[in-house]
Amino acid sequence: MPASASASASASASASASASAPAPGTVREATPVLSYAPVTLRVPGRPADLTLRVTAPETGTDLPLILLSHGHGGSLSLSSEDGYAPVAQRWAAAGFVVIQPTHLSSRRLGHLWETTAGAPLFWRSRAEDMIHVLDHLDEIERVVPLLAGRLDREAVAVAGHSLGGSTAELLLGAGVTDPDSGERVSLLEPRIKQGLLLAAPGRGGDTLNGPMADQVPVFRTVDFTTMTGSALVVAGDQDDSRHFTDMGPAWHYDPYHLAPGAKTLLTVFGAGHLLGGIQGYDAAESAQLSDENPGHVAAIARLSAAYLHSRFGRGDDAWKQARQELTTGPEAVGRVESK
Repeated sequence: MPASASASASASASASASASAPAPGTVREATPVLSYAPVTLRVPGRPADLTLRVTAPETGTDLPLILLSHGHGGSLSLSSEDGYAPVAQRWAAAGFVVIQPTHLSSRRLGHLWETTAGAPLFWRSRAEDMIHVLDHLDEIERVVPLLAGRLDREAVAVAGHSLGGSTAELLLGAGVTDPDSGERVSLLEPRIKQGLLLAAPGRGGDTLNGPMADQVPVFRTVDFTTMTGSALVVAGDQDDSRHFTDMGPAWHYDPYHLAPGAKTLLTVFGAGHLLGGIQGYDAAESAQLSDENPGHVAAIARLSAAYLHSRFGRGDDAWKQARQELTTGPEAVGRVESK
């Protein structure tokens, strides 16, 4: 039974700065970006409609698509379709259409948790949300103004931050065991060709020995050996998730080291779990964790956009240039390694 799509009349156009930040005191012409929300997909059996934000450049055709999965933070808005503007707008300015769903794990849907199976992580539902989006791109194109006919449906990437990184891992082929049924689960989505894993979780087993490890039983069974697709893994060298593991920041490097296939690791110097504040402008969470750094956000957005353009064969040297400017020399924001 197909889902139906609808949207409110609220749309906003924002002039988003390009992915690299200008030097202080300079003026740079911005790339106009259109952001439209909410788009509503009515999915049978889901306890709430699947709502989306779509952010796209004002002009251009054959635009690649990024499906962006939010994390599991405490904010009502940042962990939803209304978060992650610092990267979503920059990706759109770089020529991508960004689609952001609000997963059932969002705090704004917390009233459903007591009566809905899978709460509070909704690990399977989160991946299914992305599959629903791909199944109904026709409806999304019809609803969002100026979008119809502009997507390159052969150039689809999934991006995810924190718990969203786990969602992206599953869609890229990582296997897990359902902790309730004992069933081995694969949610590999072949329409997704590339991945961006942002502060994503690493290996399970005995490595998960922190005080909150028992709250994420599905993490214990992750198998990266089946995650063969190409992906950029972005991790902060100060991202020490001790509530889950005593491995330190290296835990977030696992999707690079343990998964086969073409993988690239971007280690961001001095960045913590929020990677400088990718989840929202002036976010309280970033300030509380001393992880607010607009330079990190701009660099991550530029490097990840350039990486995807190169993987989608867009035929320019943006990835080489971004690496040269941002990851070499005394002012490098991080380092890049590939296999």
